Amino acid sequence: MAGTFNLSLLVAAIRLTTPILLAALGGLFTQQANVLNIALEGMMLSGAFTAVAVSFFTHSWVMAILASVLVGLIMAWILGAFVVRFKALNVIAGMAVNLFASGFTAFLLRTIWTNKSEMTQGLVGIPDVVIPGLCNVPVLGELLSGYSFLVYISIVLVFVAQFVLYKTKLGLRIRAVGETPQAAASLGVDPDRIRLTSILISGALCGLAGAHLSLGALCMFTENMTAGRGFMAMAVIFFGDADPYKVAIGAFLFGLAEAISMRLQSVGLPSHFIIMIPYVFTVVSLIVVSINKMKAQTRKSSES
Repeated sequence: MAGTFNLSLLVAAIRLTTPILLAALGGLFTQQANVLNIALEGMMLSGAFTAVAVSFFTHSWVMAILASVLVGLIMAWILGAFVVRFKALNVIAGMAVNLFASGFTAFLLRTIWTNKSEMTQGLVGIPDVVIPGLCNVPVLGELLSGYSFLVYISIVLVFVAQFVLYKTKLGLRIRAVGETPQAAASLGVDPDRIRLTSILISGALCGLAGAHLSLGALCMFTENMTAGRGFMAMAVIFFGDADPYKVAIGAFLFGLAEAISMRLQSVGLPSHFIIMIPYVFTVVSLIVVSINKMKAQTRKSSES
């Protein structure tokens, strides 16, 4: 049991954090624009399948990543068309995208590969980045070096998201549309265009998340392999109050919970109990966030 909680657990947690973090950063932009993006799961799943398919046929992980981002953008554009253009309900349109992605990727998986071994033999995964000099340093070398480059990209994107949202004109417009769209429109900002832009950003980042999941972590694709990570990303957004730094911390906690659940498989606990740990953590975190928000609202009303 003691060997379960060691440095390698943190390494596993960092790897498992990456797809959740990338999807959460994407959903963060839509949340700031006051668009509840339920479709993070479907966008990520589409990106994961596309990355595997393109890697299999082109033998290029670079092309696979670019293709997964492109498919994420296409799925986001479809969602944006329904939500922004046709004024469909966010939840219904998002669930439609999720169901379409689940069914279509399962159909293509069975159509292209009748044997799973054929898929894994032809795949080119995303290579790990070994940081010169640091890789030989005890503890730090294992903790900070040797990850897929998308792990490092996700960390950089946390700071990029913070900068874009709070230091650029685009970020100001996204937040303005999310808070008071009428006021933003009176200043010449097109709320629909800003909402669509935020949805497209989320699609691109979910495509990256899917690529890491299927080529950076496992180098394979299975039906519905996202396994609710898109919904975990949504929980992370609420947990972090749509703030990039808080979202990053929340994503790591979720990744750690998932890593712990995987490690506990070796200690003899029932498998069903182990599998539910990340999802229980998701529910508990949402309850805590809801309680804190209710307390804050009560405090504000009492002060006024």
